[in-house]
Amino acid sequence: MQVYRVGGAVRDQLLGLPVKDNDWVVIGATPRQMKDLGFQPVGRDFPVFLHPKTKEEYALARTERKTGHGYGGFSFYTSIDISLEEDLLRRDLTINAMAEDQYGNIIDPYGGQEDLKNRRLRHISPAFQEDPLRILRVARFAARLAPFGFKVAEETLELMSNMVKSGEASHLVPERVWQETSRALMEPTPSVYFQILESCGALQAVMPEFRSLIHSQTLLHLNLAAQADSNALIRFGCLFSPLLPQPKAELINSVRTVQGASSRMRLPSEYADMARLVTEHAQNLTSVIHTINAESLMTLFEATDALRRPERFISLIIILSYSFETVKFKKDQIIELLDSCLSIKAKDVITKDIKGKAVGEALRKKRLQKIQSTIELNK
Repeated sequence: MQVYRVGGAVRDQLLGLPVKDNDWVVIGATPRQMKDLGFQPVGRDFPVFLHPKTKEEYALARTERKTGHGYGGFSFYTSIDISLEEDLLRRDLTINAMAEDQYGNIIDPYGGQEDLKNRRLRHISPAFQEDPLRILRVARFAARLAPFGFKVAEETLELMSNMVKSGEASHLVPERVWQETSRALMEPTPSVYFQILESCGALQAVMPEFRSLIHSQTLLHLNLAAQADSNALIRFGCLFSPLLPQPKAELINSVRTVQGASSRMRLPSEYADMARLVTEHAQNLTSVIHTINAESLMTLFEATDALRRPERFISLIIILSYSFETVKFKKDQIIELLDSCLSIKAKDVITKDIKGKAVGEALRKKRLQKIQSTIELNK
């Protein structure tokens, strides 16, 4: 039995990047031997085990064969006779198909080190085209490694284009598309993910609604959010920030785009909600904060439900701060005014003479006064 560290850990170590997770492949062992050594089985489709102490994943060497469409259309074969080279051959990119033995020697049968040196993302074999999920994975790796000068090899990009043309990409299920997209959003240059998908035709095939959103300004705003280490929700919202002014007809189309993207990708509710919020309120928000006054600001807070969900409103204004200079310079002031408004509670206006509906009216009036006093204080 031989054990090798494989995949991303080897790649990142050679690049001088922090190694976050170790994956291991085991050659010449049976499931029974692994269990006898105290490893805990966790894999359903193929034998994967957790180390009894480190809890890291150890997979038995395996090969795979295409049996149907999509990323799930494969059968796996594992045996003590499968070599390390055969196991590495089934992987996607050469830089992910290297292994390290217990002595620190690198096993690199497919030229991964050379591609690291040349900053190239290159597929290993024509079998790459059997799994459409690899289109998204390559785009995600490009978004991660672009700051180091990596680019997708021309022959790999051509293969990805052929996969789209053959219809293979249409077999990707929405959940996996969103999973890869949400991970790509958190890469250092998430714009590259969408650019690669557009260049090979996958953006139209997999998430066509996004084609109308992806332009140079949108991608610039997305990268600004990434540079600021914003969370995935804020980065996602940047994709929906419109170019203003936006005529009513364009606003209607933008709302339909949000609805289409939400339905097709089965977006988590908070992401669909933020996309809608950005689309519907961007124009009004930028108008209101251009010349701030208490009544218009209170109306904005009410329209965006900021008084009940202030964190969501703050995310909205952060998103728009990457797109519009006015919002950028007044973001902190607006957040301060929201905080001052929220500092007035219902208990502050309730008396024996103010009850029921009158409480809401009195609360609004007192909050308006607080906003106005805060504005005057900051002049």
